[in-house]
Amino acid sequence: MAPSSFITITTIFIFILVSPILASTPPVSPDVGLILTRIKPTLGGNDTTNNLLLKTWTLSLPLCQWQGLKWIYTNKTPLQCSPISSSSSQWSNLSLSFDTSLHLFSIQLPSANLSGTLAPEINQFSYLQYLYISFNSISGSIPLTIGYSSSLSDVDLSHNLFSGSVPSSIWNLCERLVSINVHGNLLSGSIPEPGLPNATCDDLQNFDFGQNQFSGRFPGFISGFKAIRELDLSGNNLFGEIPEEIGGLNFEKLNLSYNNFSGVLPDFDFLKSKSKSKFGVESFEGNLNLCGPPLKRCDRSSTGLSSGAVAGIVISLMTGVVVFASLLIGYSQRKKKSNVDEEDEGFDEEENDEETGGGEGKLILFEGGEHLTLEDVLNATGQVMEKTNYGTIYKAKLADGGTIALRLLREGSCKDGGLWLPAVKQLGRIRHESLVPLRAFYQGKRGEKLLIYDYLPNKSLHELLHEPRPGKPVLNWARRHKIALAIAKGLAHLHSNTETPITHGNVRSRNVLVDDFFVARLTDFGLYKLMIPAVADEIIAAAKADGYKAPELQKMKHCNSRTDVYAFGILLLEILLGKKPGKTGIRDGFVDLPAMVKVAVLEETTMEVFDVDVLKGIRSPMEDGVVQALKLAMGCCAPVASVRPSMDEVVKQLEENRPRNRSALYSPAEPRSGLDTPF
Repeated sequence: MAPSSFITITTIFIFILVSPILASTPPVSPDVGLILTRIKPTLGGNDTTNNLLLKTWTLSLPLCQWQGLKWIYTNKTPLQCSPISSSSSQWSNLSLSFDTSLHLFSIQLPSANLSGTLAPEINQFSYLQYLYISFNSISGSIPLTIGYSSSLSDVDLSHNLFSGSVPSSIWNLCERLVSINVHGNLLSGSIPEPGLPNATCDDLQNFDFGQNQFSGRFPGFISGFKAIRELDLSGNNLFGEIPEEIGGLNFEKLNLSYNNFSGVLPDFDFLKSKSKSKFGVESFEGNLNLCGPPLKRCDRSSTGLSSGAVAGIVISLMTGVVVFASLLIGYSQRKKKSNVDEEDEGFDEEENDEETGGGEGKLILFEGGEHLTLEDVLNATGQVMEKTNYGTIYKAKLADGGTIALRLLREGSCKDGGLWLPAVKQLGRIRHESLVPLRAFYQGKRGEKLLIYDYLPNKSLHELLHEPRPGKPVLNWARRHKIALAIAKGLAHLHSNTETPITHGNVRSRNVLVDDFFVARLTDFGLYKLMIPAVADEIIAAAKADGYKAPELQKMKHCNSRTDVYAFGILLLEILLGKKPGKTGIRDGFVDLPAMVKVAVLEETTMEVFDVDVLKGIRSPMEDGVVQALKLAMGCCAPVASVRPSMDEVVKQLEENRPRNRSALYSPAEPRSGLDTPF
């Protein structure tokens, strides 16, 4: 059936549905009808039946119960909403309002589990001022028609999957635009310039195009936006000099980091208070060719000397260089061979490593792996246990009957030896009871690389939570709390108690091993440090698909302790709710656990979100720490990284809210499955 026929039939259906009422009421508002027929199915990704927010957009409910929407009358008076009661009959039948003076004023659907696209009809909301749809999985392009909205002033499309370029029509909103935020998408191309060269956008205060893939030069037209207070262009591929005029703007927040800007930073002296710049290094870092306070000092090409003096200095320097170069060439030739030898020595200098003499590869041994030999590793018989996008894990049988776990890293995934070797040695020194230790590292003669661990015949937390099997143990709250606390302690150790703090980078339920005593251990920590950026970023893409990615994290080189905290928050929600986050595989569905909790709190059905096994045997969810754990998880999942707790704080809160009814299996003195893990 042709699309036009479908629209006609849909319209007829709505007309038939409401025709008994139309006989005595004014025509339906075009804004409301548009939501029902177009915006709802596109935002929901053709799966609106399972979206808890979009399900409220239905003919059977009054407008005041349509979540995420606000309404005003033509005279700008807001539609007053109050709880349904016998006294509220004046609006209880406003299913579609049937009042042409009623218009949509704002769409506010952050973290609403949206996975569709933004319909081009968005411009037809004649009174729409606010569009907030951040922290969803909306894909496709930003429609050109958004710039033809007659009232839109505040646009937040951040942390979605929008791709393509930003339409230049966005500047049609210039006269009334207050904020435009497309942070954390997949947008590319150059940042469009306003059609009018001297556009000032007098009310524009927030311009956030950070963490995308924009290219081109610094958008100099921003210097004309005198009202701007917040500018974020971080994490893009922009280049060139930053115009001096930018220094004359009264910024309250500024982030130009991780681009390819060059030259001298504009003078921000007018922002200085008590000789301290308002913006630190973090606002400009990651631009290797950028200099000036608060970054490195610039090497001035001119010192104020006369041209003759400069020429004399240059000639003298050139003469010195020629003499020095002749000496250096001879020295370099003598040194060349020794450099190669030193590189090999650098591979072997620590950790009781062992090297074969037959060119079969090299083995570095760490604490607990001293018994291994190169022959053991080469002759081990392997069985595939798991495959990931960056390698394969094998269960390997040694000749003496012992068993080890081998992770073979994907060919071409690792950095050069001089870059990955320090990281390997750092990982090999980490020891904690909640972390699976690295026992050895092997590099073969063809460049293949193996990470060698103890083999632990444990189930992953993902299997325990989501994969039904005969004899599967009941995961009551005491056991789940024990697992969560162990994970938190392991992360806290990585973040603050190692020689050099390290980020896990891939926190997820599949990377948590749990034994028969519900002792949990984290694996795969820090592996991104060994990988080239493109492969490391594949972990970010997988984390996004699986629902663990912090909203601000776009490239693995920017991961930090707070992005780990966000992933832990999702993992803790997964433990509490028993639901798997991320893509469901059903019509591109996506399970947004924080959004699910927000809806439950809003609808006062919080206790219904917990997995049924969590509440078994619990007399008071508050006294047993279940509710506190839910609050803690939501705090870890805060969209703004700076307000998330540290892992040390997480450990403290979990310890302060232990379950009262702990089983014998929970005792800290219990055996640890026979594994002697040094720490």
